[in-house]
Amino acid sequence: MAPTITAASTQDQLVLSHKLRKPLVEKLRRERINSSIEQLKSLLGPEFLKQQPDSKLEKADILEMTVCVLTRLQQQNQKQHQAAADQGFSRCVQEVVHFLSRDQEKTQSQRRLLNHFNKLQDLREADLCPLSSTVQTSTSKDKSPASSAPWRPW
Repeated sequence: MAPTITAASTQDQLVLSHKLRKPLVEKLRRERINSSIEQLKSLLGPEFLKQQPDSKLEKADILEMTVCVLTRLQQQNQKQHQAAADQGFSRCVQEVVHFLSRDQEKTQSQRRLLNHFNKLQDLREADLCPLSSTVQTSTSKDKSPASSAPWRPW
C-alpha cells in the first residue's frame, strides 16, 4: 500500500516551512532598515558634523536629525512659495492699477477699483510687516531641534 498525503501532514509542512523562513525574512527586513539608515547618514553628513563630530550616532539620532532637516526644508519651501505668490499678487495689482490709471477721466467704477486696490495693498503691507518681525523673534528665541544635541536617555 502506498503512503497517502493527508491534510494534517501538509499543514505540518507549511508550519515548519514558515518557521524556517521567518528568521530569514526578519534578517532581510533588518538589513533593509540598517541600509536605509546608513544612506540617510551619508546624505546628511554635514548635519552630523555640525552636531557632535566625535560621537557615535545611534539610529534614533539619525532618524531625529533627518526629521529636523526635512522639516526645515519643508518650511523653507513653503516660505519660497508664499513669497512667489505675494510677488505675483503685487505685480498683478500694479498692472491693474497702471491700466486703470491710464485714462485721464475715470469712471466711477475705475475710481472704486483703484481705491479698493490701494486699500488691499495697504492691508497686505500691514499684514506682512508684523508677520516677518514675529517670525524673526520666534525663531531667534526658540532653539531649533536641528541645532541642539540629539536627545539621549542617559
